[in-house]
Amino acid sequence: MLKRFFLLLIDLILFFAGFCLSIAFKPNDLEYYIEGYSIPLIIFVFAWGISSIVIGKFVLAGKDFSPVFKRIIISNLVTLAVVTTIMFFFYSYSFSRIIVLGTIGFATLLEVFAYGIWFLIKQSHEIREMPLSNRRMHITHPPIVQIEDTGAKVDFARKKAIRRTIVDELGLDVYAYISRAINLNVESTLIVSTTTRFNIDNQPAHFFNTIVNLKRVNDIRWINKFFESVNDKLPKGGVYVCMAETKDLRKRRILRKYPPVFNYIYYTFDFIIKRVMPKFNLTKGIYFFLTRGENRVLSRAELLGRLYSCGFEVLNEEFIGNHLYVICRKVKSPAYDMEATYGPLIKLRRVGKSGKEIKIYKMRTMHPYAEYLQEYVYQKHDLQDGGKFKDDFRISTVGRIMRRLWIDELPSLINLFKGDLKVVGVRPLSRHYFSLYTKDLQEKRIKYRPGLVPPFYVDNPKTLDEIMASENKYLDAYAKHPLWTDIKYLFVAAYNIIFKRYRSG
Repeated sequence: MLKRFFLLLIDLILFFAGFCLSIAFKPNDLEYYIEGYSIPLIIFVFAWGISSIVIGKFVLAGKDFSPVFKRIIISNLVTLAVVTTIMFFFYSYSFSRIIVLGTIGFATLLEVFAYGIWFLIKQSHEIREMPLSNRRMHITHPPIVQIEDTGAKVDFARKKAIRRTIVDELGLDVYAYISRAINLNVESTLIVSTTTRFNIDNQPAHFFNTIVNLKRVNDIRWINKFFESVNDKLPKGGVYVCMAETKDLRKRRILRKYPPVFNYIYYTFDFIIKRVMPKFNLTKGIYFFLTRGENRVLSRAELLGRLYSCGFEVLNEEFIGNHLYVICRKVKSPAYDMEATYGPLIKLRRVGKSGKEIKIYKMRTMHPYAEYLQEYVYQKHDLQDGGKFKDDFRISTVGRIMRRLWIDELPSLINLFKGDLKVVGVRPLSRHYFSLYTKDLQEKRIKYRPGLVPPFYVDNPKTLDEIMASENKYLDAYAKHPLWTDIKYLFVAAYNIIFKRYRSG
């Protein structure tokens, strides 16, 4: 306990140092801001301290700095969200944006540096990171089915040249992986190494049954447009092979490349520039100006989600070395979705009253384009207790925190005011999840508006069958006594949430 208090004191000193550094960019001195902004400063310090304690920033056990770094980033982002919200609703308690962003930014760097030095002294050897190698990291999936190209003649000179090119560029393991799945040696297989659509658009339509791209998806500026061009050139059932460096592999590479402490400082700036800036309209233009869209950070969920949105289904995926290789098949035309969930505030398509599609507002807790992977995740992982997907890799680290605190649900109040939702009612479902329900329950559900507070919090069901039974019971009761049923369910749900700690995931 004494150790935690001591660490909290040190952290507040670092916070105040960050505050002083941010003041240096303002015309007035430190005394002016302390006297004139005492109340917002107290709120700022209180938010900083509480988020640090709740998220566990001071748990410094172990020899790996990575978990501490994550908690620092998450805690400080939560503080930023809280202070920004207070500034928005209570303007009289506001600091300037330079002070808020500067304080959190400088304090974060000081924390990373100070705690990193502490870990460096504590450890007698270098921070242990997983080595990069050509050893494969397998994902559970069915074995690859060899894609036949009947009647095609093998050109042995071409076969030798292709093998040498792929091995020289990506390694023998990659050649073995791809050649197990497709026939690389026939004219109906197009092998390119490109990041521009021109090299795809310039090919004849439906001439090639397979397209293999040896360049990273990370370096393609207009990723969806590129995938759409590939889709257009392939016949239905045609195969596309691509590869990318995922965000986790990128982090591992950065942390291994640079010395301890400095690697996390570099990673912090990389995280802000490559992962935060592209998500906001105000900074997206700056990001593309600085990077030209090259070396983009992609999560596994975003890569697969983009492929599904562009009309492909994944047949196989495998990590080899420092890249994820994906073999997919064209099953339909692209969705051409202009409202994909990329920014922090998203609109999710859900089944509403009378079966009409409604768009539910939420804070994004999943990686971009993850909504296209619902069926894929269901096929691979099925459902866990409470009706959520097991091992759902689509949810981001910050997203799990937001779900735990229900921050992601707050924008749904917009749907309540618009009349899409009522306070108590069955949960609004996606088309895929809705299709898992029985026909009888589907028809019963669409008679009424969905709700913010579902009957889940009353019955706490564990399986899909129990969830359907719970909703059936609620809908039958609501049909007889609408007002009384919603009042009863609201109070029981509130009691279970507060005192029994019911959570939906």
